[in-house]
Amino acid sequence: MIIDCHGHYTTEPKDLLRWRKEQVEHVKEPAKQPSKASLKVSDDEIRESLEGAQLKLQRERGTDVTIFSPRAMGMSHHIGDYNVSLTWSQLCNEMIHRVCTLYPDNFIGVCQLPQSPGVSPDSCIGELERCVKEFGFVGCNLNPDPSGGHWTAPPLTDRWWYKFYEKMVELDVPAMVHVSASCNPAFHGTGAHYINADTTAFMQLIMGDLFKDFPTLKLIIPHGGGAVPFHWGRYRGLALNNKRPPLDEMMKNNVWFDTCVYHQPGIDLLTKVVPIDNILFASEMVGAVRGKDPQTGQDFDDTKRYIDHAAGLLAEDKKKIFEGNALRAYPRLKNKLRAKAAARA
Repeated sequence: MIIDCHGHYTTEPKDLLRWRKEQVEHVKEPAKQPSKASLKVSDDEIRESLEGAQLKLQRERGTDVTIFSPRAMGMSHHIGDYNVSLTWSQLCNEMIHRVCTLYPDNFIGVCQLPQSPGVSPDSCIGELERCVKEFGFVGCNLNPDPSGGHWTAPPLTDRWWYKFYEKMVELDVPAMVHVSASCNPAFHGTGAHYINADTTAFMQLIMGDLFKDFPTLKLIIPHGGGAVPFHWGRYRGLALNNKRPPLDEMMKNNVWFDTCVYHQPGIDLLTKVVPIDNILFASEMVGAVRGKDPQTGQDFDDTKRYIDHAAGLLAEDKKKIFEGNALRAYPRLKNKLRAKAAARA
């Protein structure tokens, strides 16, 4: 089985975007905020939004199931207050649940959290529980910088996050460490802010003792781990100089990078320097980079092709990247897939 661990609903129905636009326009006028009931999206509209995009590409590229979450850029936790974020997150998660209900063989849900700058992550526990227990989601997206590029939140290793981690461990779900839109003009969203955040998160983990306190906590750092693989020697050296554990020991059963790296040399580097057991297949289609690479004639985000052609990868390595590692990183996934298979039988 080929499991894509990083998919976002980037082709969402127009009325969801209309609803959000209206919410943002009245962000300082609570009485004028749109009601949840004012959102009108039919099942056929959801089908239409997926059939010519994610589902079509799944079939063409030979992937089986996508771990699916709301649009990352759309989370925009810096907009409004906690109540704005909560309502928006609930609507987005309910939309993902509808997608997974309509296409149970193709999508498995991961939730957006109602984070807000300066508000304790404890406030997200209720929505995480709802999505896992009621909707059957297998993880969440955790924004290390709800301020949108100003980095006002404590490091991920700070005790500020601990109650939320306790709930993650209790529910046995991982978090993908994924920022949202940048409101800082110095940082382009997908080109700088995303990669900065991936790199920053990894350095925070190197310098902290998070996994001593939470030995079963699981975190996925997307986009190939940001700048880390290219600078693997730098981070190995920094870990040694600061008397921290070796990188492979620190990552082991706690940290994974995904394969949202959009060229063959990048994937070759990733799979050469990062432990194979800590790499998850992902494409982020249809996402950050759309269209064909003029040098190859292939879509930039057709990352399965890069794994298929990665230099030096054995068949057993590819099986780990495509399937085995995801079952370790997402403990609820195995039962979810087993239940789907039983339903088909």
